[in-house]
Amino acid sequence: MKLKVAYWIFTVGMCGIFLFSAFMYFTKYEMVTGYFENNMGFPAWLVYPLATAKILGVVAIVSGLSRMLKEWAYAGFFFDSVMAFSAHYMAGDGQGGMALFAIVTTIGSRILWGLMERQKSLEIKTKST
Repeated sequence: MKLKVAYWIFTVGMCGIFLFSAFMYFTKYEMVTGYFENNMGFPAWLVYPLATAKILGVVAIVSGLSRMLKEWAYAGFFFDSVMAFSAHYMAGDGQGGMALFAIVTTIGSRILWGLMERQKSLEIKTKST
């Protein structure tokens, strides 16, 4: 039970960060694209696809409909967070805290999900014997 609670704490934190950033990308498009282009050197066209991918990733993780999609979403969130932290670090803007928090919550959620999956498979094995 403690494992499941910890999993959901990390997962809600992770999903909250990515949904918040997607919300900002859609509602504050001009501000975000200006920051992407001027401070980080990223193209403006990247904003909408990135926001859409973040929403789809949250859906894949929370719904649990496909193990493969969930794995891809975790990988995408991890790479997005690491690249965001690196970009903020290289820009020298001191804004990498949220990206670092996203890295920690993504890793924590993924590890806890793996532990829960292993626990389920052990329970199934002990029931069948």
